[in-house]
Amino acid sequence: MTAVAAIDFYFEFASPYGYLASLRIDAIGARHGREVRWRPIMLGAALKLTGGGPNMALPLKGPYLLHDAPRSARLMGVPFRLPPVMPMNSLAASRAFWWLDGEDPTLAKALAQAVYAAHWGDGRDMSTPEQVAEVAAPLGIDGNALRDAVQRPEIKAKLKAETERSLERGVFGSPFVFVDDEPFWGHDRLDQVERWLATGGW
Repeated sequence: MTAVAAIDFYFEFASPYGYLASLRIDAIGARHGREVRWRPIMLGAALKLTGGGPNMALPLKGPYLLHDAPRSARLMGVPFRLPPVMPMNSLAASRAFWWLDGEDPTLAKALAQAVYAAHWGDGRDMSTPEQVAEVAAPLGIDGNALRDAVQRPEIKAKLKAETERSLERGVFGSPFVFVDDEPFWGHDRLDQVERWLATGGW
């Protein structure tokens, strides 16, 4: 019997739409018997390739995002508060995730959820290792170990490799979901993701 491939969920912590998708993607996977592999990346690498920049820093796109993201959260009925720093520097959070993922993917996902909840749910900046360590503590993650890990060359290399791999697969935004190598960009495509899982495609 052939194993069913996991859903790959690429996201950037600085993305409010990545946050909104993170609140739905696991339930979608569970309904269709699929594991979801969370994969944080540094989206700046893709923005350099596409000639873009952070949406909130761009004319027209920025004001729209600041209106649309809270509206989308209200529609979903989930907590949302604009943080004081946008876009956040997600290096520490992303490195901390990949540090944990090698030993305990479930704990790594819990950290990602905690960072997202603090940043976009509570409106807290999550740019520094100290801020990431603060939300990691209730999960039983040692703060000193986390702060040390995000500076380790092999952890930096892991995040860089994952980001480069995402570019090879065509990832240019957050969230970006792959179902059996079929790509879907945006939290507003999750209904299509679910339909694809249910039907096998169209």
